[in-house]
Amino acid sequence: QVQLVESGGGLVQAGGSLRLSCAASGRTFRNAFISWFRQAPGKERDFVTGISRSGVSTYYADSVKGRFTISRDNAKNTVYLQMNSLKPEDTGVYYCAADYRLSVSNKDPLSYEYWGQGTQVTVSS
Repeated sequence: QVQLVESGGGLVQAGGSLRLSCAASGRTFRNAFISWFRQAPGKERDFVTGISRSGVSTYYADSVKGRFTISRDNAKNTVYLQMNSLKPEDTGVYYCAADYRLSVSNKDPLSYEYWGQGTQVTVSS
């Protein structure tokens, strides 16, 4: 198993930036496919972005493409989400998720076995 802890959330004005971190421990980090999901109050959890084990392949939801960037540093056991040009509709709890079976992007939350506790991102207009 792997333990995931998100950090870096906060309150930011529209057009601003935040960088989220997902720190992993336990099972070998570099063997896991990692994705970020977000969930607004009263809504379902939606896929935001994902990254392959090597970091070579990345995937983005259309709503964040060109604004968000996912990256990973396997030596530091950490995945990052750089969020630029933030919009109010980006508001929600952001979760880091990992799975050792996936080799390509999967947008279904049920495909991921391990989850962090989430970090709140609020974008004001």
